Parts: sequence; C-alpha cells; structure tokens
Amino acid sequence: MNIVCLDLEGVLVPEIWIAFAKESGIPELTRTTRDEPDYDKLMNWRIGVLKEHGLGLKEIQDTIAKIDPIPGAKEFLDKLRAVTQVIIISDTFTQFAGPLMEKLGWPTIFCNSLEVADNGEVTGFKMRCEQSKLTTVKALQSIGYDTIASGDSHNDLGMIRASKAGFLFKSPDNIKADNPDLPAYETYDELFEAITKAL
Repeated sequence: MNIVCLDLEGVLVPEIWIAFAKESGIPELTRTTRDEPDYDKLMNWRIGVLKEHGLGLKEIQDTIAKIDPIPGAKEFLDKLRAVTQVIIISDTFTQFAGPLMEKLGWPTIFCNSLEVADNGEVTGFKMRCEQSKLTTVKALQSIGYDTIASGDSHNDLGMIRASKAGFLFKSPDNIKADNPDLPAYETYDELFEAITKAL
C-alpha cells in the first residue's frame, strides 16, 4: 500500500513568509528553510522580527487570504488523489493552512501550531513532533505503508530519502547540486508521471 507525502510551500502554494515579506515590506522575512536548515532557529528569528515590527497573526492571515495555489497545483493534487492516498506534511501552522487547504480542495495536512497571545502577538510555536516530516514518514511505514515523498527544501530531504521513492520539486539550484542523486522535476506533469511510475 502506497501513500504519497508532499511538502506544501514551494510545491503546491507559494512560500507564505516570502509573500508576507513583500506585503509587509520587511525583506529579511524572505528567509526560508531553503536558506536555513535549522527550523527552530528560523522560527524563533521570525517571531523576533514580528515582535520588533509590532506585527501579529492577523497581518499574516490577511496576506495568506490573498495567496493562491501555484498554477496547476490543485489539478495535480486532484489527479493524484484519484489514484492514491496523499498527505501534505508541512512545517507550516494550522493558523496559516486553513485558507490554502480550502483552495486546494481540502486535502489532508499534518502541520504544527502557533502560540498566539490574546492580542494576536505570535509568542511561540509548537512542533507536532521532532523532525516532523521524517518522523511522520517512518510512522506511516510502521503501519504498513510504502511512502513516496516530494519536496523542495532542506527540511524535506529526510522524508524524501527515507521513502521508497523520493523527488525534489521546484528546488533551488543549491539543493539540487547538493543532492545530485535525487531526481528533480519542475512541472506537475513530470512529478505526476514519476510518482505514478513508483506506485
């Protein structure tokens, strides 16, 4: 039995923090897991930047409301879900994901949660589990699933390498260069074909 595990940001929807960096005019918030492999370090730094600028959850959610999936993403997901089970495993947060899941047709997503004060200030974050993507893939394997995984960033490599088949998708050149053994694709048609061959 197969199950496909997909990253969200950069694969199905644009990077939320990059969109928010543009909207808020804070260019340093364009830093993502493509640049910083240590997610805890990255998130603590982001929370510090938000605090410094007096920005909270509402401002980020206002930006997310304007984000649409990458063109072709919903069609790809619909086609894939018609042939196999699919779970999105993301380091994003439940408070960010809802509007995007609606636009993608409500696929299943495993993600984390933000700690938010009554005034809307983001005060912290709670990870679902350590190394959430790799841990989730291993848990699925422990209950009888073969996993096929795809993502674009440093934090996707664990689940990609631990899976029966794994693919980079829309990855930056540095990640492709550092992982030359991993097949890398740029279009949904290519990725769909690779996944269905691996099923």
